[in-house]
Amino acid sequence: MKKIALMIVGLGIAATALPTAASAAPWQNINQRQATLEHRIDQGVRSGRLDRREATRLRAEYRQIAQLENRYRRSGGGLSVGERRDLDQRLDRLMARTKYQKHDRQGYHGPRR
Repeated sequence: MKKIALMIVGLGIAATALPTAASAAPWQNINQRQATLEHRIDQGVRSGRLDRREATRLRAEYRQIAQLENRYRRSGGGLSVGERRDLDQRLDRLMARTKYQKHDRQGYHGPRR
């Protein structure tokens, strides 16, 4: 009987701790994510890890996402769940491309002095 009671208590603790652990990562709104992305591109240019052509392409894609966000906001007085998901996915892909471009070592000759 004690084993069953302890098992139930253990499952209860695990069930309450799991959602807390899953939500431990801080949530960023769209504007924070855009600012982070802009900062990463600028930092990549300053460090020499992004060349001018790569940065231009990344910034153009960033501007397209920002324009899409503005269209979404104007169309319905805010972002719907689907629009938010679409923007998040686009920003995720652009963040991944930015990270890839910064680490592909094309044209990288060490830190600028």
